[in-house]
Amino acid sequence: MRTGLPEDLPRVSGDRVQLQQVLLNLVLNAAEAMREVPPARRRMAVRATVYEGDDGLWAIVAVEDAGVGFGNAEASRLFEAFYTTKSSGVGMGPSICRSIIDAHGGRLWADANEPRGAVFQFTLPGSES
Repeated sequence: MRTGLPEDLPRVSGDRVQLQQVLLNLVLNAAEAMREVPPARRRMAVRATVYEGDDGLWAIVAVEDAGVGFGNAEASRLFEAFYTTKSSGVGMGPSICRSIIDAHGGRLWADANEPRGAVFQFTLPGSES
């Protein structure tokens, strides 16, 4: 696992436990997506960047893996409750994560990671305190 966390990330306000739950869920999902991938190809990165918009500073966090990824048909359903691409999954993790990020004023989405894998990203608004 590699990390890229700049020192100038804005502070964010929120429930620490809920935000930790989001990050942990995304990291565990990425690790599980690479279970069937040969060890030499397994790569995960957790990165954060700063975005300055008209509405202030935002922290953008990305969890990127080189796992099995998902297809176009799956992409539109990834955040539906009880939808899973795993043989033993319940399908609640991404849905709960999106609810948490939404409640914090941010956004959570997923993209394919070319040439393989997935990238899950979320934004959180910077706070003044």
